[in-house]
Amino acid sequence: MVEFAERADIKFATDKNGSEKLVFGIGKKRSEVNLRDFFVLCRKLIRTAKSYKVKKLGLKFEDFNFPKIKLDAGQKARIIAEQFAIANFDFDKYKKTKELVSVEEIFVQHQVSHKSLQKEFEKGLLVGEEVNKARELSNTPGGDMTPGLLAEEARKAAKGTKIKVSVLDEKKIRTLKMGAILGVSRGSHEKPRFIVMEYWGARGGKPAKILQDKTYAGKEKPVILVGKGVTFDTGGLSLKPSDGMLGMHLDMSGGAVVIHTIAAIAKLGLKKNVIGLVPAVENMPSGGSYRPGDILKTMSGKTVEVLNTDAEGRLILADALTYAEKYNPKLVIDVATLTGAAVVALGERCSAIFSKEQKLLESIIKHGEEAGEYVWPLPLWEEYEEDVKGYFADLSNVHKDNLRWGGAIEAAVFLYQFAKSYPWVHIDMAPRMVATKSDYLARGSTGEPLKLLVRLIENSSS
Repeated sequence: MVEFAERADIKFATDKNGSEKLVFGIGKKRSEVNLRDFFVLCRKLIRTAKSYKVKKLGLKFEDFNFPKIKLDAGQKARIIAEQFAIANFDFDKYKKTKELVSVEEIFVQHQVSHKSLQKEFEKGLLVGEEVNKARELSNTPGGDMTPGLLAEEARKAAKGTKIKVSVLDEKKIRTLKMGAILGVSRGSHEKPRFIVMEYWGARGGKPAKILQDKTYAGKEKPVILVGKGVTFDTGGLSLKPSDGMLGMHLDMSGGAVVIHTIAAIAKLGLKKNVIGLVPAVENMPSGGSYRPGDILKTMSGKTVEVLNTDAEGRLILADALTYAEKYNPKLVIDVATLTGAAVVALGERCSAIFSKEQKLLESIIKHGEEAGEYVWPLPLWEEYEEDVKGYFADLSNVHKDNLRWGGAIEAAVFLYQFAKSYPWVHIDMAPRMVATKSDYLARGSTGEPLKLLVRLIENSSS
C-alpha cells in the first residue's frame, strides 16, 4: 500500500499487519496541494515506484482528496488514470536491458464503490495509452519513421475502429497541386504522404467523398485536426548545426498527436465528426532540394518565396490548411513543433496558442488546465501580416527582411493566411516537445497536447 505524508522524504515501512508500505512524501501540507501539484504528484508516485522496482501498488482513492482541488470523483479518477498511464511509460524498445520496470498492477480502493468510478478510470487509461502511443511514434528514430512508415502507423492506429484512413501518394499530392509539400520533400528519396483520417461519429455521420473539385456538404460540420509530420528535419539546404539536428526525428510530434487523438476519440465512441490531416515529409539536403530563393505555389494558389528552407513546417501545413476547406469545417486546429522561438518566448512549461477567436482561446486554456497540458496565447495582430508579404511572391516563409524577432508569431501569421475561411487555432507545441526533469516523465516526447484535444472535442457542441 501507499501512504501519503506531508514531509518530503520517501521510505518503505511495515504496517500493523506486517505488510510493506511505501510512505510517499508530498513535500507540502495537504491543504496547499493544488491541481497542478496533483498532476505532478500522480506522476512522481509512479516514477518513484518504478525506480524502486515496485510492480504492484495498492492505493486508497480517498487519499487523493485535497481541500484545494474541486473535482468530482469521476474527474479525479480519470486524471489519476491518465497520469499513472503516462508516468508508467518508458521508450526502451531498442534496449536489450531495461533500466526500469513497469508497475504491472495498480489497485485503487474506494470505500463507497470502486465500480462506480471504474468507467472514468478506464477512460483515463485509454486516453493515457493513446498519449503513450503518440510518444512511441515521436521517439522512434527518423530512419525507422519515414513518411511512408508514418502512414502505415496511422492505419494501425485506426484498426478496429470506425476511422477511415486514406493515404495520398506523391502522384495524388501533385494532382491536388500541393506545391509546398512537394517543394519541401524534394531533397529526400523518401516520398511525401498526405494522411487523411476520417471519424464520422455524429448521429447520421458518414464518410465524405472529397474530390478535387467538391466540398463536404453534410449537416454536421467536422472538427479538423492538422498535425505537422516532418519525420526528420535537417533544415534542408539552410542546414541546422549538428546540435540543432539532434532530436529532429521528433519534428513529426504534431502528426503523431493528431493520429492518436483521432484514435482516442473513436475508441471512446464520441458522437463527433473529427478529421485528421497529416502532411508527412522529410526535409533533407541534396542536389534535388528546394533552395533559398525558390518560389513555391501552394494548393491555395498563393505563392511563397522561400527565404529559409528550415522554415518548412509552415509550408506543408499551408497546403493542409487549404485542403481542410473541402470539409467545410466548424473548427480547424493545427498542432506543430513549429518554432524554437516559441521556446524562447515561453520556456518549456507550456505551448503557444494563436487564434482570432477569443472564446476558443479561453476554452483551450481551460481544457489545458484540466488536462495538465498548459498553453498560453501570443498575439495574432493584423500589423504582423505585413512582415510575411513577399517581395517577389505573395508571401515569404519567414520575415520578409529575414529579421529573427517574434519568430513564433511570424510563423503563426503565415499560417493564418491560409486559414481565414474558418475558425482556426494554431498550437505551437515546440516548448512541450520533450519532457523536462520536473515533469516526472520518461525522457523524450510528452505526447502533448493529446489530452487537451480530447477534452476540447469531448465538450464541444455538436
